[in-house]
Amino acid sequence: MEKQLHLNLLASRPPMAGGFQSGSKMKMGPGRKRDFSPLPWSQYFETMEDVEVENENGKDIFRIYCSGAHGPVLLLLHGGGHSALSWAVFTAVICSRINCRVVAMDLRAHGDTKVKNPDDLSADTMAKDIGKVVEALYGENPPPIMIIGHSMGGAIAVHTAAANHIPSLLGLCVIDVVEGTAMDALNSMQNFLRSRPKTFKSLENAIEWSVKSGQIRNTESARVSMGGQVKKCEQSTSSPGVSNSIGEGIIEEEEDEEAEEESNKKRMKEDDQEIKKESIFTWRVELSKTEKYWEGWFRGLSALFLTCPAPKLLLLAGVDRLDKDLTIGQMQGKFQMQVLPQCGHAVHEDAPEKVADALATFMVRHKFTEFKEGYLC
Repeated sequence: MEKQLHLNLLASRPPMAGGFQSGSKMKMGPGRKRDFSPLPWSQYFETMEDVEVENENGKDIFRIYCSGAHGPVLLLLHGGGHSALSWAVFTAVICSRINCRVVAMDLRAHGDTKVKNPDDLSADTMAKDIGKVVEALYGENPPPIMIIGHSMGGAIAVHTAAANHIPSLLGLCVIDVVEGTAMDALNSMQNFLRSRPKTFKSLENAIEWSVKSGQIRNTESARVSMGGQVKKCEQSTSSPGVSNSIGEGIIEEEEDEEAEEESNKKRMKEDDQEIKKESIFTWRVELSKTEKYWEGWFRGLSALFLTCPAPKLLLLAGVDRLDKDLTIGQMQGKFQMQVLPQCGHAVHEDAPEKVADALATFMVRHKFTEFKEGYLC
């Protein structure tokens, strides 16, 4: 069971004793209720836009969130089932550390991205998407780009770099995805997906589940990112409960104006309550249906990562993630590695400050950028 939770698609182990990691604002005293209300993207990113990309079937539209005006671009790719919003807290932190620009995108069939063929989640197609979005944003002369991917997004980042879809690639950062543990986990992944709730009664309920289940250990990050994982599903308004409440809203002519107003308010409240009962939230992405692509995401990943000529950083939640090829490569100095203990699989959400510190140090060491004036590293 432990191995399957390393699969780089979903959650990791349950929360450690002692509360949540730094970055969470929700360290409450006894008797105080934790706040699971959603937070807006605009609290963490400066802008949001939709980027149109041409393909053989028409136009695909990719949702991106951006921050920063100067320095190299950090292109952020989220994990399977997640969205660009999983990078929200990290983005606010990294932009306070170094001079950089951030572009976080919703990948194909994820978040608010809309594509003509959402069923094609092959590594090749998704890597090409990255190149097309970069070209749409910057034309033929893109700025220096550091590509950073978590989980499935880490695998897609490696495939993107290996296929040279980003000619201005500065470096590659992969977060908690290793071929060996991922491949070992594939057989048990469906059982894990079936164990998750199918629906939530509200977004707050989904946020609470994500924190208490250990999927995201940082409450602040969960409050902004879970809105990208789940969507509201309205049940048919022709269902008996709703149609009855609307149908009974007929007012008799002899009612006086005051009674009519009071009656209207009462019926509106009842209608609202009835509609709210019919509103549920479910997962935006049915991960179980993406199974045929899992092996393609991860097989051969270690070799692809090691052969990428750009400077590389591997951030892991535990050293047990390393497979043989990566262990040898790390001993040979082919990449830099850092283990961030006491994190779940969503490392950049659980400990955004630690991930930002590791990435900032890496980029400054390679002279990709500089620390911001006044920032004490």
